Amino acid sequence: MKNPTFRICLYQPEMPANTGNIGRLCVGSNAELHIIKPMRFMLTDKLVKRAGLDYWPKLDITLHDSFDDFLAKFPDNKIFYCTTKTDRKFTDVKYQRGDIFMFGPESRGIPEEILHKYRSQNITIPMSDNIRSINLANSVGIVLYEAWRQIDFDL
Repeated sequence: MKNPTFRICLYQPEMPANTGNIGRLCVGSNAELHIIKPMRFMLTDKLVKRAGLDYWPKLDITLHDSFDDFLAKFPDNKIFYCTTKTDRKFTDVKYQRGDIFMFGPESRGIPEEILHKYRSQNITIPMSDNIRSINLANSVGIVLYEAWRQIDFDL
């Protein structure tokens, strides 16, 4: 992909169906998908393929061995860390093409040390006190499509 709208980074994802759905969102919005290993499943898992449908071959996906390896690939890109552990709403930020949105694993989120180190780049999706978090694939869709809306859905 020559000029992606945005980049989605999944830090050690755990659920194959979420990753498949996120891949499909990325194809639909011309975004790249980056995954930081390890993962708790194989990309050939039938749940990944089922959720990604026949769009999976169109996905621009890159695997990274570690968080540091991922950071080294994008020294000049702004990275936003999506978490429930901040008050900064995702809608309060002005996004630009090429920005990166990182999401943590479903059971624990992005590690505290990363969130603390990059505190000024943390964003959250507002929600009621009735839940701990929103499903990962839904969260990616909410943030990605707001960012894409901000650049007028330009592909």
